[in-house]
Amino acid sequence: MQELIKASTAADGVLLLTLNRPEKRNALNNATLQCLCELLEEAEHNAQVKAVVLTGNAQCFAAGADLSELAAMDAVSLQLDIRPKLWQKIDAFTKPLISAVNGYALGAGFELVLHSDMVICGENARFALPEITLGMLPGAGGTQRLARLVGQQLTMRWAMTGEMISAKQVEQHGICSQVVPTELTVEYAVQLAAKIAKQAPLAIRVIKQSIKSIHETTLSQGLKFERQNFVWLAATKDRNEGINAFFEKRKPVFRGE
Repeated sequence: MQELIKASTAADGVLLLTLNRPEKRNALNNATLQCLCELLEEAEHNAQVKAVVLTGNAQCFAAGADLSELAAMDAVSLQLDIRPKLWQKIDAFTKPLISAVNGYALGAGFELVLHSDMVICGENARFALPEITLGMLPGAGGTQRLARLVGQQLTMRWAMTGEMISAKQVEQHGICSQVVPTELTVEYAVQLAAKIAKQAPLAIRVIKQSIKSIHETTLSQGLKFERQNFVWLAATKDRNEGINAFFEKRKPVFRGE
């Protein structure tokens, strides 16, 4: 059986996951999403993994959902589909998830990118929500997550036309943090992940929680949640290690405690 996602250690504390359905342009069928969820769950419970980089290949990150699988489903089977629960599991991953995008990230591939915490794009990266050209709409958060990032106007345009979006555009509108030479995309993403992996794991976790909460809370609620996390970290050994290392003019050694 083909290995749907290849897993490897890219740097100290960094797990690299590579989508591996080149014959299907890395189309995201349920089996691939299930595999991704299983690998993320393993990473969740592996203290050696501090951050995860997700990528495809030089030509394609992921060209959307697997239409052959989708075409076989009617309204009843879609109601029972496991896919929404798989997306929820990806969203619930508590460690940093960084997408390294080369080539096409279309439909569900774009939505997978939108589930990431950070995105590094190659200059050849191209994004789109082409579901409209098939008489559908994005079904894994494309309208909701994208609108929260870029606003209603652009989301309406992109979702209603299916037009292609360049790497420069996604950087301009805050969908990715950096556009780099195509051949260096994964390298840059791994370097970013490695830098994060050296930080205090518990602080990284609550930073992610705090930032993600902005879409579900008011400002006053978010500030309260942020402060609660700030106080909670005061009880950790890593916080004391960080302060002591500062005064002793040395690099801290964080242990996730």
